[in-house]
Amino acid sequence: MGMIKEFKDFAMKGNVVDLAVGVIIGAAFGKIVSSFIEDVITPLLLKPALDAAHLSKLADLTIWGTVKYGNFLAAVINFLIVAIVLFLIIKAINASKRKEVVAPAPPAEPSSTDKLLMEIRDALKK
Repeated sequence: MGMIKEFKDFAMKGNVVDLAVGVIIGAAFGKIVSSFIEDVITPLLLKPALDAAHLSKLADLTIWGTVKYGNFLAAVINFLIVAIVLFLIIKAINASKRKEVVAPAPPAEPSSTDKLLMEIRDALKK
């Protein structure tokens, strides 16, 4: 029975639960980013550029008929696009966070005890 309790304690620790939530949120965010790139960025920006450069059939490129290096190149280009888009999203988020930072509050007024001690100090100096 001790091993089951120990496993339950391990599985329910905050770190494990936080990690699980992070993985789930990350997977959902990954779908959002993929959709943004495939459905927005690619048709608007990349499709015309790839067609103009005759790279729209990149996936068909092969060596000796079996090595599909075009798929690899397409994956590398896709990764670079995802990295750039994520960089821009994170940069925008960080910029908005900087705007939210409020100036620090002025220092608090001395307490009545501190005021009394300052008066005693000033009186002793005289």
